[in-house]
Amino acid sequence: MKTLAAITAVGGYAPEFVLSNKDLEKMVDTNDQWVRERTGIEERRILKGDRATSDMAVEAIKNLLSKTDYGPEDIELVICATVSPDHVYPATANIISDKIGAKNAWSFDMNAACSGFLYALQTGAKFVESGTHQRVLVVGADRMSMHVDYEDRNTCILFGDGAGAVLLEPDTDGHGVLDAEMRVDGSGREYLLQKSGGSKYPTTLDTVRNKEHFIYQDGRTVFKHAVKGMADITCEVMEQNGLTAEDIAYLVPHQANKRIIDATAKRAGLPDEKVMVNIQRYGNTTCATIPLCLWEWEDKLKRGDKLMLTAFGGGFAWGAIYLKWAYGE
Repeated sequence: MKTLAAITAVGGYAPEFVLSNKDLEKMVDTNDQWVRERTGIEERRILKGDRATSDMAVEAIKNLLSKTDYGPEDIELVICATVSPDHVYPATANIISDKIGAKNAWSFDMNAACSGFLYALQTGAKFVESGTHQRVLVVGADRMSMHVDYEDRNTCILFGDGAGAVLLEPDTDGHGVLDAEMRVDGSGREYLLQKSGGSKYPTTLDTVRNKEHFIYQDGRTVFKHAVKGMADITCEVMEQNGLTAEDIAYLVPHQANKRIIDATAKRAGLPDEKVMVNIQRYGNTTCATIPLCLWEWEDKLKRGDKLMLTAFGGGFAWGAIYLKWAYGE
């Protein structure tokens, strides 16, 4: 049988500090009811001190490895999906590999905004399917709080910090990544971006004063495209694999907005009990949302469960992955 890339372990990490909607009421012109109704978010986690994205990723990987018989030296490749790297360079994945002691691994970062984890998972799967790699770590981690303007009520309510990781290994019993579709539309870049800090708009005193290093989002436009993008791509992958709502054990959507999640589930015909949602506790952790869901639902997943993963992010970049879960009672 064809070799597939199966998820054989998951790990997650969320910082201890909780920033609730009530806390935000003291910082910006908003209120708890307004935030809950429009986003589904009640609180989010914030990384404090001089810790960085790599530190959260390390904690998620430690959690993952503790469930396996492997050590860091057994990992052959580390892919880190992030939009909040420790540095512009080197890659945060390189730093993660050093911190965990993955001395036999090579590594690189991937940036596809909120769809980064899906892009990284599909990329990692190809290394396993090709037969060149036996154990690949895919990490989604973001310290979004460093890119949030806490005077901007349109964006500061949305984002939190966190990390999640999965281990990919070969499987010849039909479990693993079975299909995927990815899309991009670069014309959407003007609606969701961090304007400055790159080669187009290098960092200057003026870009800092103008708050161009924080997240900018045209909420209405992004919402419209996200609802259509996530719903369309999810249904497309289901249809091309002959799947119905009854076949799917869980939809695992990017946790950007509860209304987007609900619209995607409705379009796919999936009831609430088949949708992983933890946005109320973590907010939008960008590249970490999907692996954090898998981490929290790990005990509920059974070998053979069919999952649909889907995300939409800035750029625009979106996609969906259909996989069959490889372990569990």
